[in-house]
Amino acid sequence: MTTVLISGASIAGPALAYWLREYGFDVTVVEKAEALRGGGYPIDIRGTALGVVEQMGLMPRLREAHVDSRKLTFLNEDGSTVASLRPEAIAGGVEGRDLEVRRGDLAEALYSTIREDVEFLFNDSLATLDDRGDAVDVTFRSGRHRTFDLVIGADGLHSGVRALAFGPEEQFHRYLGYCFAGFTMRNDFGLVHEGVLWSTPGRGAALYAVGDSDTIFGFLNFTRPEPPFDAFRNPAAQRELIAEIFEGGGWEIPRLVAAMRTADDLFFDIVSQIHLPRWSSGRVALVGDAAHAPSFLTGQGSSTALVGAYVLAGELATHADHPTAFAAYEQTARPFVEANQALVSVGNATMFPATAEALAERNSGLRKLTTLPIGPGRPEHSALELPDFTGRRPAGSRA
Repeated sequence: MTTVLISGASIAGPALAYWLREYGFDVTVVEKAEALRGGGYPIDIRGTALGVVEQMGLMPRLREAHVDSRKLTFLNEDGSTVASLRPEAIAGGVEGRDLEVRRGDLAEALYSTIREDVEFLFNDSLATLDDRGDAVDVTFRSGRHRTFDLVIGADGLHSGVRALAFGPEEQFHRYLGYCFAGFTMRNDFGLVHEGVLWSTPGRGAALYAVGDSDTIFGFLNFTRPEPPFDAFRNPAAQRELIAEIFEGGGWEIPRLVAAMRTADDLFFDIVSQIHLPRWSSGRVALVGDAAHAPSFLTGQGSSTALVGAYVLAGELATHADHPTAFAAYEQTARPFVEANQALVSVGNATMFPATAEALAERNSGLRKLTTLPIGPGRPEHSALELPDFTGRRPAGSRA
């Protein structure tokens, strides 16, 4: 039986583990966190990815967890309203069809389907990889040593597996010109099932109420020509940088900055994509953000991860050797991924314009959009028809 190590237990990793288990692989998942991460901000599942969760039997559970955001309100610098719209009209989604769930709810749904049949190693990660041709020897941070037939990196934008097998992140990293901070704060704004977005050229903020909770997600983002590398591992520097950027801001900006300063769950990062010439090297491959992060500005990170996991597992189950399977996986999934990556370009985020001209253009478009019906969804979201792997025999002992 083919043994596979998957690094990462967020979305792509458990989804891949599910399908590999279905095809008869022996799967181990390693996750650096001490336990599965619950809660979290909402993510979207659209287009082709809906077919994946349907085939996994998760649709009823995810429908129950659906956030059901009903309105997005865009504000001018002084807090006056530009437009209020259904979220689907902004994202190019399909009302009543697309899913919006907390990241943790999706992760838990995936985990619950495989936890009895898949080995999970929490509070650990990979320290070294040695692809010796016929297998991969792995050393974990905990000191344990194991050997696997294949290793898959599903460990996100800053993938450790990618660094070990493909080289430093910098050579694959495409910075899109934005930085952002996310955190939770008290919902003293009276927001229910809705989001509010405030913009000035080069700066933006958002409040997002998931349901009718007494907490709310706050976001602050800004443009910057170069990534603030000196702040990446320094939370105090991150807080000071954000406070400096938003000093003197109008609307509710002072309250967001104050909440950011004291938040115990502050998450700071840059908005970027991963572009790799190949998603595999020897017996090591990548899936999800580790292979092709589209950035959160596209709203397609989870969807492309789910689709990529489905395709990778199916191709491994179909082909007699891993090089052919990896090549088929990439040939099938890459056009879909690249179409979704192209939804946003450097310095061109529709939701958070970088210039006064772009902001005026966005606002004009929003006002016109209020009178337009919601269409069938962005073609990019459904740019791939899922291959039918039904009836393919399990991989057994193939490597």
